[in-house]
Amino acid sequence: MADEYFLLVCDGVPHDVVLSDPGVRVMDVVQVVRRLTGLSLWRSKILATRVPAVVLTCVPEEDAAAAVSALHDAGAQAETREPPEPHSPKR
Repeated sequence: MADEYFLLVCDGVPHDVVLSDPGVRVMDVVQVVRRLTGLSLWRSKILATRVPAVVLTCVPEEDAAAAVSALHDAGAQAETREPPEPHSPKR
């Protein structure tokens, strides 16, 4: 049986939040990452310092924009990206 892929039709395309640079206020960015992800302080620091890092995956566009805004307010550089579409199988 061949693998088949399909795309669900929904209200919005999910977005990823990517942290590209924590800036000079690293601990402020770590606190924001911790609040957004629910990770421990230690894991949030690791995530924030190993860039580029995907902080959130497959979130609605409004939530992604709010997360990027919070990261910018903390002094970080972040962006939203649309996840790549799955490759269709060759026949």
